[in-house]
Amino acid sequence: MARKPSPEIQLTERDFSRWRLVEDFQRRLARAERIVPLHPTWADPDRLLKHVDYLSLFLLGLLNPVVRTLRGLCAASHLKRLQEEVCTRPVSLGSFSEAQAVLDPALLAEVFSQLSRELPVEKSRATPSQRHWLIQDGSLFEALPRMYWALWRRQGKAQSQVRLHLSLDLAQNAPARAAITAGKACERAAWRTQWQQGDGFVADRYYGEDYQMFGELNQAGVAFVVRLRDEAVINVEQELPLSQADRQANVIRSAWVRLGCQARYRSIRLRVVWVQTPKEVLPLVTNLGPEELSAGEVALLYKERWQIELFFRWVKCILGCRHWLAESPSGVAIEIYLALIAALLLQLYTGQAPNRRMMELIQFYLLGVASLDELEQGLERERQRVARRKKS
Repeated sequence: MARKPSPEIQLTERDFSRWRLVEDFQRRLARAERIVPLHPTWADPDRLLKHVDYLSLFLLGLLNPVVRTLRGLCAASHLKRLQEEVCTRPVSLGSFSEAQAVLDPALLAEVFSQLSRELPVEKSRATPSQRHWLIQDGSLFEALPRMYWALWRRQGKAQSQVRLHLSLDLAQNAPARAAITAGKACERAAWRTQWQQGDGFVADRYYGEDYQMFGELNQAGVAFVVRLRDEAVINVEQELPLSQADRQANVIRSAWVRLGCQARYRSIRLRVVWVQTPKEVLPLVTNLGPEELSAGEVALLYKERWQIELFFRWVKCILGCRHWLAESPSGVAIEIYLALIAALLLQLYTGQAPNRRMMELIQFYLLGVASLDELEQGLERERQRVARRKKS
């Protein structure tokens, strides 16, 4: 369990301010309950802790800079102002811990799904071929040694890690689909559960190791641009011409190919585009023909893959999702979904994923140091500064 906060840290009502995002979250949660029913135990009249109070307090703990531990969060629930604006009654440590066992993370997955569809498309991120393009990747979060279900490796120092499998919407520059598993879970297996007909995926070379999966994607009506490993066996069947636009995108070669050294294990007919970077040549494979996706567009799409790495860094470093307030598989899924929901709400309110300066302004507002007007003015100044830097 989380360590007890230092005795010299005294939480007061002044440390918390009215937060419209919590109210927004509660409204969305009520809509999601119509689709994902609650466990019957939440209707038990003997249960004092309500699910909305539990989740609202949990969400506040992910963003409020004052309290970062489970004990501190439960202690804060005794404050009158917090009971009026976030949770309706004090929450005990035992009740908070027990709630993770009876709350289905699918409820938060539905809130996350609905919220992701509300984000506007960034005009500067028009995607080619009229497809819904997503960037696919996974990221590891360090788990506590006692989270035995997350044990991954035993060689040398034992590792316990949780893996977030994420699909980042390229047009919105925001997470669209997510799955949470133990660190040892296969990323390609999780990917199979996330793709849908009409999607287009951009992925790194780990996803390019299974040539048979390319056939599954093509049969499911899913497009892809995936990097191949340098050791991949590429059997060229037909060279393709390059346009001036392709060469300007640093494409040096394009061809129809089949992948694999043995005939019985070879892939379906695919197109490989070779892109020259300052450090190396990247072989990129796609199932789309040049009439739908030019070689230059393949190169530019893969260049956007780095956006998902920036998002993972933002969640871990800027949002600060590093301390576990729950340790069971269900509790960890609840916490990560709440972090993703917080990220989407912040992006919806600020117009972009907040940088460090924006997060500091938001936290000053949560502390009551900054007014709502000062918060909005500060966010607007920061948005203009970021826009000027992009143009220069």
